[in-house]
Amino acid sequence: MMQRILSLLLGLALLAGCGRELPASGGVQDPPAAAPEEVLAEPEETPVEVPEEPSEPEPPAPTTATLAVCGDAMSHMPVTNDAWDGEKYDYVRVMSGAKSRVEAADYAVVNLETTFAGGPKYSGYPAFNSPDGMAQGLKDLGFDLCLTANNHSLDKGWSGLSRTLDVLDETGLAHVGTSRSQEERDANLVVADVGGISVAFLGYTYGTNGIPVPKDHPYCINVFNTDYLSGLRELDRDRLAADLEQAKAADADLIAVMIHWGVEYQTKQNAYQEEVADFLFANGADIILGGHSHVPQPMELRTLEDGRQGFVCYSLGNFISSQNDEYTDTTAVLTLELTRDNETGEAQVTGYSYAPMYMLDREAGAKPRFQLLDVYEALASGEAGESLTRRLEKAVADCHKIFGAAGDPEAAPAE
Repeated sequence: MMQRILSLLLGLALLAGCGRELPASGGVQDPPAAAPEEVLAEPEETPVEVPEEPSEPEPPAPTTATLAVCGDAMSHMPVTNDAWDGEKYDYVRVMSGAKSRVEAADYAVVNLETTFAGGPKYSGYPAFNSPDGMAQGLKDLGFDLCLTANNHSLDKGWSGLSRTLDVLDETGLAHVGTSRSQEERDANLVVADVGGISVAFLGYTYGTNGIPVPKDHPYCINVFNTDYLSGLRELDRDRLAADLEQAKAADADLIAVMIHWGVEYQTKQNAYQEEVADFLFANGADIILGGHSHVPQPMELRTLEDGRQGFVCYSLGNFISSQNDEYTDTTAVLTLELTRDNETGEAQVTGYSYAPMYMLDREAGAKPRFQLLDVYEALASGEAGESLTRRLEKAVADCHKIFGAAGDPEAAPAE
């Protein structure tokens, strides 16, 4: 009996220790449901960098520069005497009206129509010899190069020609057209940096006022006529062509020829000047800068047969002088715009303009007597007076008539 009771108590204890109720149905419990599988996120794709197409390089910007050009710088004795200020010869004062225009350019050239043969015995027409101070005045005004080949180059003989070049060298002015040795003549050109554009300058004269080139110094002056002592009509084509080939070999961007030619006091070029210009252009010149007439002559920018742009100014007249016949006191500062295409390497004259100038002569006894005036500046000052105003207005009208009004940026528009 006792054994049975113990068995019963043991069974109850086992039931109490299970800790959970049996399912009411008495069946076997289903195994726990499996946890749902974790859904893995798709990995983000790394973007593939597509290389950009290389962009075309920007074409190099063109180089633009300016060249200032002035006419015949002459010192007749009235000008020489007026330049003396009691201590020195002050030519900057005489030429002052052109100073700002000349200085504004990248490079400036002028025709030096006198000699520096030494003083104090100076002279004007017909055999010029001017004070060395004139060279310093040209330098101080802003000029860089002088044409020294003209009909007055031998006015004081070989020694005067040679000393003129010595003075220019000492002053720091380049020169072209005359030489002190065969070696200088063989070089025969000046290659100048004009605002980043290289220009090869050559210089010539039609003759020497009947003075023979010294036999001992046949190289001393560049004469472009073989008949320079007589007819002045036989162009030395071989010499010019060879010199232009030499300029091409210098590999300059442009070739400029400064030339003394034509007929004095004629306001239009003659047929021979046109013939010479055509020959120079055909043989490689890009720019032709003429002088000698002492009065203005036309200028033009033309398209040449080979497609180049060619510029010719037949004459700017007198830069400074004591002449006051009609047109001899009227001139201009010419400014050429030069452009080189740095993609093709080609350079040309792309434009030009001029500023009218007037040489004021206050007449004998006045001090100062001579003064080159910028016409528009003088008119704008309001100080010209009635008589001078008329002369200044005539100078503008004459420049427009001869050079053409299109080249004057300050010209009043046509009504």
